[in-house]
Amino acid sequence: MRAGEAGVFHTRQQHTIKVAQVGRRLAQKLLKEQPESAKHRGLDPEVVEAACLLHDLGHPPFGHVGESVLDALVKPSDADGFEGNAQSFRIVTKLAIRFPEHDGIDLTRATLAASLKYPWFRAGEGKASKKWSAYRAETKDFEFAREFHQHTEKTLEAELMDWADDVAYSVHDLEDFHRCNALPWQRVFQEDQKIIDHASGGVGQYDPKRQRLTAAYLRLKEFLGGTYSVLLETQYEGTREQREQLRRMTSQLIGKYMGAIRINDDLTSNRAVEFDQDKVDEVLILKQITRDYIIGSPTLAAQQHGQKKIVTDLFGALKDELDAGKEYPAFLPHRLRYLRKIAENSPARFVADCIASLSESEAVALHSRLMGVGTGSVLDPIVR
Repeated sequence: MRAGEAGVFHTRQQHTIKVAQVGRRLAQKLLKEQPESAKHRGLDPEVVEAACLLHDLGHPPFGHVGESVLDALVKPSDADGFEGNAQSFRIVTKLAIRFPEHDGIDLTRATLAASLKYPWFRAGEGKASKKWSAYRAETKDFEFAREFHQHTEKTLEAELMDWADDVAYSVHDLEDFHRCNALPWQRVFQEDQKIIDHASGGVGQYDPKRQRLTAAYLRLKEFLGGTYSVLLETQYEGTREQREQLRRMTSQLIGKYMGAIRINDDLTSNRAVEFDQDKVDEVLILKQITRDYIIGSPTLAAQQHGQKKIVTDLFGALKDELDAGKEYPAFLPHRLRYLRKIAENSPARFVADCIASLSESEAVALHSRLMGVGTGSVLDPIVR
């Protein structure tokens, strides 16, 4: 959830800390439960935690909205477009500043490999056309990270990072939206066909996937609507009892879903983990509840409309200056000007790097000044 929502929602930074906590504890759990398999696959909790901490670095202002807009704007000039996961990899290998003799932050091969949630480049068809974890500009770094993985499966640590992200996202988003009384739980517990239909992609009634998701919905309904019926059916006011119950509920869910993944005992297989499908299906249902009752709301749609305009306007303003022959725009904050040299052969990539480096408040402030909506103070820098 974006920052600036009156302190109601956890921020992307807070989400990252939660993912890192889940990821590290999950790795430690598997080391204890499956020591031989963990040793064979080289499981390291610190690598998992590091991958969790960097997994969202590449998200631009306004999250997935900004990501889709930047992809559409970059793609005509650079076929790799824009993708948050690929931008994260670009940041840690190229854009971040730490050592004078190295680009990026000089991470180990294992940590770089663990950061690759989609370990392939963009392709024209299938899953690789929608999600990828590296631009071709970072081919050398990608090949270094994946040198000992000549397949398209995630490493064990990447799998744990990805699942920790799913667990934290699905559970903590519901916690946030419950605290602000945005989730109509009575409807959630009644509109089962709507939720299941959307989660299953509209497959037929007797399709195995739909039957699995129906069972998952019923299990969640029994747990949430039974054990925590008083909490969920009462207006949330932040009383001590409500806070305690809410924390207990989220803790139980996270603990349950940490048990959904185990190391694949077939050590000859490229597939590093096995999942408990029942628990995976429950996480899918929790995500769908958020999509149906929060993400699909008209108020969020109106907000996202404005966010798309901000990103589009910023891209146009920066790109126009470059097209006019300038090395970089005079209004570009000094902190971002070094990015021009890194992307000197791709003006669109440079512009995307600049915008993705801004926080949401910085993007809004820069847009306001460029569009004449708010002049601000000459003594008040937009980017610090």
